[in-house]
Amino acid sequence: MGGTVSGQRAYIGSFTSAGGRGITTAAVDSDSGALSVLSHADVVPDPSYLALASGSGKLYAVSETDDGKAVAFSLADPDRPLLAGGVVPVGGAAPTHLAVAAGQLFTANYGSGSVSSLPLRADGTPNGQRLAVLPHKGHGPVAERQEGPHVHAVVADAGWRWLLATDLGTDSVWVYRLDHVGAAPSPHREVPMRAGTGPRHLAFHPHGEWAYVINELDSTITSCRWDAEAGALEPLVETPTRPAGTQGANYPSALVISADGRFAWAANRGDDSIAVFALGGRDGAMELLATVACGGHWPRDLALDPAGRHLYAANERSGEVAWFTIDAATGTPRHAGALAAPAASCVVCV
Repeated sequence: MGGTVSGQRAYIGSFTSAGGRGITTAAVDSDSGALSVLSHADVVPDPSYLALASGSGKLYAVSETDDGKAVAFSLADPDRPLLAGGVVPVGGAAPTHLAVAAGQLFTANYGSGSVSSLPLRADGTPNGQRLAVLPHKGHGPVAERQEGPHVHAVVADAGWRWLLATDLGTDSVWVYRLDHVGAAPSPHREVPMRAGTGPRHLAFHPHGEWAYVINELDSTITSCRWDAEAGALEPLVETPTRPAGTQGANYPSALVISADGRFAWAANRGDDSIAVFALGGRDGAMELLATVACGGHWPRDLALDPAGRHLYAANERSGEVAWFTIDAATGTPRHAGALAAPAASCVVCV
């Protein structure tokens, strides 16, 4: 029998312009990982990416439209998120990602190639203002995708001292200093990646010494040394996200790392697979152990449950969130079921 734990929930973002139902709230069965729908919240168009702020009782979403916006939801009733604080224009186009740190909500604005900083009230709701909109400059060699900057993700380090922004268009990671709570981020340095790689997302190793950048345009992950004192990111080695000799177009999307730092998983759109990696190699190197089918088509996002026993894949084009049971010894995910979720783009677990 299943054992649904009170308060264990998953929140699923989607593209309403492609038939999605906004933000779906699902209960999580603690034993099997199975999802069951509790509610839908169709408040803003295309809430494509979500983020939770620890201890705030708030769920945040971007609205990935040309006049990009961000919103906060109260989780006072975790089964039915309610809009809290209003809809805030981010000052950029097509925000694809967001992060909460240092009393601010940051968005990565893919369309306009910028990072926005939105101040938060003490209760975690946006105050309706913008502290800053920070434009990037540059381009890359892939003309149809890198004609200008395209910021795809923003990630704060564990100490809230730095904000890292991956820019697919400029083949670089931009590092911003977070001087203190409530202050706008200040540019610190731009770290070049190999030309034509198209950095999409970034994940820190739980031990803090390494950061991993997943590259959308050439199906690799770049292992980097991270110096939190200096705010310095040093690219070291690249690892393919697919087996040698694999043919056809492929666009890696999400990257997640286990809490113990032993394994990582990356989503391959095109191959429709999840790549499994062992971590712990010299210079932060990764070893590709296996790839498994994602349970659908076009896996845009991956998420782990808090216990690290189950992995979830938001399969955008086939319209479901698939769940997998993870083999604790090998890190291999085993497909266990799926929940229908049209145009699913993101999943986060509490």
